[in-house]
Amino acid sequence: MLNVPKATDKSFADGKILQSVTDGVGTITFNNPEKRNAMSLDMWEGLGHALVELRDDPDVRVVILVGAGDKAFVSGADISQFEKNRHNAEASEEYSRRSAAQRALLADYPKPTIACIRGFCLGGGMQVAMMSDIRIAAEHSQFGIPAAKLGIAYGYDGLKHLVSLVGPSWARLIMYTGMKIDSAEAVRIGLVDRVLPDAELWDATVEIARTISGNAPLAIQAAKITIAQVLKDPDRRDMDAIKDIGTACMDSEDFREGRRAFMEKRKPKFTGR
Repeated sequence: MLNVPKATDKSFADGKILQSVTDGVGTITFNNPEKRNAMSLDMWEGLGHALVELRDDPDVRVVILVGAGDKAFVSGADISQFEKNRHNAEASEEYSRRSAAQRALLADYPKPTIACIRGFCLGGGMQVAMMSDIRIAAEHSQFGIPAAKLGIAYGYDGLKHLVSLVGPSWARLIMYTGMKIDSAEAVRIGLVDRVLPDAELWDATVEIARTISGNAPLAIQAAKITIAQVLKDPDRRDMDAIKDIGTACMDSEDFREGRRAFMEKRKPKFTGR
């Protein structure tokens, strides 16, 4: 079993989305193991509520996304809902509209996010993982987007993230075939950032999260903002936002604390101000 936190501060979507906070690290757990954590509309909306609460909690510096159990991160959309919610173009458009706010929230999240992936990461689960800043996977994970096997179109945002990570050729191969790839292939093509033995996955992910949590929040925010602008077309980049966050860093108490800690040979205590 994947070792995940047992303490739950809050739950959403009838317990299918769990939220906890420990030592500056927020965790959101997709808790639908009977369906390999397949995402329903209620779960998308619950994810949004959890993300907003952790975003607005000043004690939370980084957020981990993880699936319950040892079978899946998120195995995709809950196909049993398709007949009701996505049976034609009009219904599918409504489904996309209702989940769009949550997807946009994760894609533009102001705090660092880490996807801790074990087992199946498919379809909508791939989208959640690709929208996260960092992807850490267990050795026996499997990745894929089976849209071509279901006769549905994968959305622009999801494909934009896929192409940015693996390039257009691999994106075509993944999308045209609907094939699954293993963790070794996923890390080789850049879909995930690190692969670890299953038993080490959770502790290693938490260690990365705690390292991030101990660093200066404004400096991390500066990196996040700047990288996001780099990925945009040149005529859509907000260079003023990059300049503003750079100025905020240089004028911050954290910058002064970082210098003092370095000179005094101690660990800095950053406050995000």
